[in-house]
Amino acid sequence: MKYKLEHGCIRVKDLDKSLDFYQNALSLKEVRRKDFPKFEFTLVYLSDENNNYEIELTYNYNTEKPYDIGNGFSHFALTVENLEESHKRHIDMGYDVGELKGLPGENPKYYFLKDPDGYAIEIIRAQ
Repeated sequence: MKYKLEHGCIRVKDLDKSLDFYQNALSLKEVRRKDFPKFEFTLVYLSDENNNYEIELTYNYNTEKPYDIGNGFSHFALTVENLEESHKRHIDMGYDVGELKGLPGENPKYYFLKDPDGYAIEIIRAQ
């Protein structure tokens, strides 16, 4: 049997702010949206230009408090050709961006940034 990851889902407090982040910071595009006004929630699916994966943003209407991310979820990871340029771009865009890092004894090959809800996104140098 073969399995392919379809999507990962996160709950977001401010749909517009989250869409702005994922579309502008990570160049993802909205591929479909499902609104359920009677049940007070919206699902928005984002993907890369080749539709390799999807991230589902679940927006529950009128959420007042930020979601508790907890300590079980760690992060999403994306690769980029020019890590240093991407790092500078995210800093210039005003996002919460960590330092360039590498595993012990390695040159820097990744960094983390946070989305508007505090979810961690790891950006890794493409090999």
